Amino acid sequence: MLTIKNLSKQYNGKVIFKDLNVTVADGQILTVVGPSGIGKTTFLRVLAGLTKADAGEISLNQHPLLLNENRTGAEVGVIFQDFNLFPQYTVFENITLAPRIVARQHRRVYQPQAEELLAQLHLTEQRDFYPFQLSGGQKQRTAIARALAMQPGVLAYDEPTSGLDETTTQQVVTVIKQLQQQGVTQIVVTHDRPFADQLSGAVLDFGTDVVR
Repeated sequence: MLTIKNLSKQYNGKVIFKDLNVTVADGQILTVVGPSGIGKTTFLRVLAGLTKADAGEISLNQHPLLLNENRTGAEVGVIFQDFNLFPQYTVFENITLAPRIVARQHRRVYQPQAEELLAQLHLTEQRDFYPFQLSGGQKQRTAIARALAMQPGVLAYDEPTSGLDETTTQQVVTVIKQLQQQGVTQIVVTHDRPFADQLSGAVLDFGTDVVR
């Protein structure tokens, strides 16, 4: 369970969010909606430990998470809007890079895990492709597989349908729902309300800070 208590952040005196309280149960989807520029991505970066919070608490399964950039764990895996895939590495190499270098896993551990993720996300045929050879949806699924390879407690998406056509957007919806069925806790940041409406779970409206 992810628990957020009294989380606050401001830039240059401007309040981005204040005293935010949210609880996300294991296997739940929380969709964070609101117009561009309202602070949704900042919330995601604070959650992932990429941006320092001013106040509040975040805990995952009752384990407190640091609220600054010094967090070293992979408790929250983030799929960024532009995917951030390494262009010089294949799909397989992108997925296994962090387990190999950061987690220092042996090949006999990370390789079968990566192969399973490739199959699960329908990327086996693209295993040895480079990012420039992938479609937008394939890049999205590669980024999801890379995040899942570190076995995070929470998987977070920043505008996952940005730049995708309707067909590819539906593929993203399918993947998110499949991961939910597998018990993966997910937070989806989006300004695309029709997309958000297709995801079952709680909705945090960043315009009102109301969870429904």
